[in-house]
Amino acid sequence: MKVVKFGGSSLASATQLEKVLNIVKSDSERKFVVVSAPGKRDQADTKVTDALIKYYRAYVEEGDVTPHQEWIINRYAQMIEELELKPVVLEKITKSILNLATLPIEDNLFLYDSFLAAGENNNAKLVAAFFNKNGLNARYIHPKDAGIFVSSEPGNARILPSSYDKIEELTNFEEVLVIPGFFGVTKDNQICTFSRGGSDITGSIIAAGVKADLYENFTDVDGIFAAHPGIIHEPDSIPELTYREMRELAYAGFSVLHDEALIPAYRGKIPLVIKNTNNPNHPGTKIILNHTDKAIPVVGIAGDSNFVSINMSKYLMNREVGFGRKVLQILEELNIRWEHMPTGIDDLSIILRESELTPIKEEEILRQLRQKIEVDHAEIEHGLSIIMIVGEQMKSHIGLTATATKALSDNKINIQMISQGSSEVSIMLVVNSEQEKAAIKALYEAFFNKHKKLEV
Repeated sequence: MKVVKFGGSSLASATQLEKVLNIVKSDSERKFVVVSAPGKRDQADTKVTDALIKYYRAYVEEGDVTPHQEWIINRYAQMIEELELKPVVLEKITKSILNLATLPIEDNLFLYDSFLAAGENNNAKLVAAFFNKNGLNARYIHPKDAGIFVSSEPGNARILPSSYDKIEELTNFEEVLVIPGFFGVTKDNQICTFSRGGSDITGSIIAAGVKADLYENFTDVDGIFAAHPGIIHEPDSIPELTYREMRELAYAGFSVLHDEALIPAYRGKIPLVIKNTNNPNHPGTKIILNHTDKAIPVVGIAGDSNFVSINMSKYLMNREVGFGRKVLQILEELNIRWEHMPTGIDDLSIILRESELTPIKEEEILRQLRQKIEVDHAEIEHGLSIIMIVGEQMKSHIGLTATATKALSDNKINIQMISQGSSEVSIMLVVNSEQEKAAIKALYEAFFNKHKKLEV
């Protein structure tokens, strides 16, 4: 029994939907299909989700919503016409899109979520109708009926643990179930969306709930590469990853799969595979709990920018009981999340994302560090990038850190900080953002070049 999720590019046009139909029909074990909103048909096109955002803004600003409604409805109408579906399908979608402009604006915390979710919800109706027309017994099912009940956190919904019993009942249906991704329903019957990558999260939740044998995530790439193809020309593809490795790579910028989407499948011990809608016979990248074969020590290198470092020093810091707690309490009171904390005996740095800070918060952090904790020196350093070297087999290989530091040294790239957790699944390097791409290229050459690749 398999759960299949298709991304926006896989559902952008009638041509793409034909591919989706063939993929689902080719395997009778594909019983649950989670869909995104239609994506771009070409580079100049607009995603349906982006069009819904414009529609929302026009509505709340009391502007003319008609052009936005017409564009969205026409986008679905074009696919419905090309797929030769019955007019009733367009009638249902049209009614749904128009009804958005009747929702209350004042004190409606879920209005934005309701607009955004319409892309996935209406596309699921279209896909189910298309499947049925082509001999595949399918049923559209709303997340409420599927049992996807979530917390009341607009834009950041969390699945309620009690939902899984209801989701498991989906296995009683004989049809292929087509479920819109990206959102769930609160106990008060409000539409509430997951965070970015929300359709991936829905697929993962369904896979865990029905205890699927496999969760297939179809995108527009042949799986996951060892480094970003925009930086490395034709990087190696990764046939197999563990959940921990994928989590590390996703955290550091691999956008194929949002790291939050891994949680339900990981907890449910459901293997996941990233595949290509446009090349479905390619094996893709499988994500599992433990490697099945001997893996190379480094499976991937990822980088992400827009980090800052709060650097402080205080003589005899290591002898001061509670120093770390006091520093973190300052961040907690300012509602700031931190990422990493490299330390020395008299020095402490806290790495966090640039988006966590404002000029006012920066001033307040420095003021409290100097006045309340009486540090000798404090500064906030901007323009940093994090590079992650990832591989669960690194712990059984000597000299990997030396290989990495030599590669960067040979390319005159300065390492600001270096850190490795106790699990040894990754090595984190902090460099100046202007050197991020050069660092990734140097590290890739060191670990993946055909003549230098480390043997197990």
